[in-house]
Amino acid sequence: MTVLRSLSFNLVFFAYHLLLMAILAVLLALPRRFSQVATKAWTRGAVIILKAMIGLDFEVMGTAPEGPCIIVSKHQSAWDTFVFYLLLSDPNYVLKKELTRLPIWGWCALKCGAISVDRSGGGAALKRLVRDVEARMAGGRQVIIFPEGTRTPPGEHREYQPGIAAVYARTQAPVVPVALNSGLFWGRRSFKKLPGVITVQFLDPMPQGLKRREFMLELESRMETATDALVSKAKTRFPHLGNDGDV
Repeated sequence: MTVLRSLSFNLVFFAYHLLLMAILAVLLALPRRFSQVATKAWTRGAVIILKAMIGLDFEVMGTAPEGPCIIVSKHQSAWDTFVFYLLLSDPNYVLKKELTRLPIWGWCALKCGAISVDRSGGGAALKRLVRDVEARMAGGRQVIIFPEGTRTPPGEHREYQPGIAAVYARTQAPVVPVALNSGLFWGRRSFKKLPGVITVQFLDPMPQGLKRREFMLELESRMETATDALVSKAKTRFPHLGNDGDV
């Protein structure tokens, strides 16, 4: 059943994503808010489809922040790249430059307010990242950064990138860590999607005034500890997560 459900969902989700790209392409000539509204509506539909076809829902722990802030989130799944449209009022994702160069998709992402970052650009790229984040927050938006830079499966560790430390030091904006366990249900490059409930946890904002190394160590400790706890609880709550067989 898992394979059949996953196959059906993947086909429907692909077609549904193409629909979003077509709509956003038409909206490129209009103000940004139209693209954001369309993406929010698409995300609501995606969550409904996921629950109906796979039996996968989500829950939120903690309080989602309002107003301009920086969301520093674990990144385990493609699911993470759209769910914040349901959790925040005006989310703007930080993306690697290669993604924003994709025809149509990249144009639409930039139109929605995504920030392009060149991970090989050194100091100049960090300065540009800080400026772009400040510009988004000046408009009252929320910026989402995945500090690992790419999807990392549950239980694996990847070094956090330095960009978040530069943003933290320069902007003095609230930095809110987020833990999640989405990779247990929708794995990185995984065909299968498993039923259950993904948990997203908003942690307490990071204290201001920390030195760079102190900040990075504290941020990583908070996020990894909370994420490990969510993963462990989900495996107990949903025994089939540890079973490679059909469910």
